[in-house]
Amino acid sequence: MSFYLLTFLLGAVGFAAMAITGVGRHHGHGGRGQHARGGRGAGDHGGIGNAVLMLTSPRLVFAFLFGLGATGLLLRSLLGGPILALVAVAGGIVVERFLVAPLWNVAMRFASRPALTIESATTGDATAVTSFDANGHGIVALEIDGQVVQVLATLLPTSQGQPKVRAGQVLRVEEVDGARNRCTVSIL
Repeated sequence: MSFYLLTFLLGAVGFAAMAITGVGRHHGHGGRGQHARGGRGAGDHGGIGNAVLMLTSPRLVFAFLFGLGATGLLLRSLLGGPILALVAVAGGIVVERFLVAPLWNVAMRFASRPALTIESATTGDATAVTSFDANGHGIVALEIDGQVVQVLATLLPTSQGQPKVRAGQVLRVEEVDGARNRCTVSIL
């Protein structure tokens, strides 16, 4: 088996595996998105760090291997030796940059954002649905992905000496226990 056939097959099998397993489904924009609260995206490392992350992208690796192998297979009867190797490397880069990357970006426009969990409400606002009892317990409403979710809430011990929490009051979410569907809140 020739080197170019091997790289072509590795690229093709890699793409097939990505399609079957869904690898890369939510990473089509290079991790440049912003968090809902204006922080930096998980992939925003800038400069060299961003370049290193790009080089480890399965899409980039498989597209390059596919392009390198396809170019080498197509031109092996016309070119040989180091010239064929250089042209095949250039072919791998061209296939990834000008064929796969644009198609990937178009496909990722149709991908949905990963759903937020109740834990994403930490440090956000909650609205008291009920007045809190003397022990600092009540029900609050949290907005998560455009949906209102009601959970049990406990007032932070440092806030318990303050005036009683009334229905409709806006509170700050300090901690969330997603497993028990509860949160700890404080008075703003």
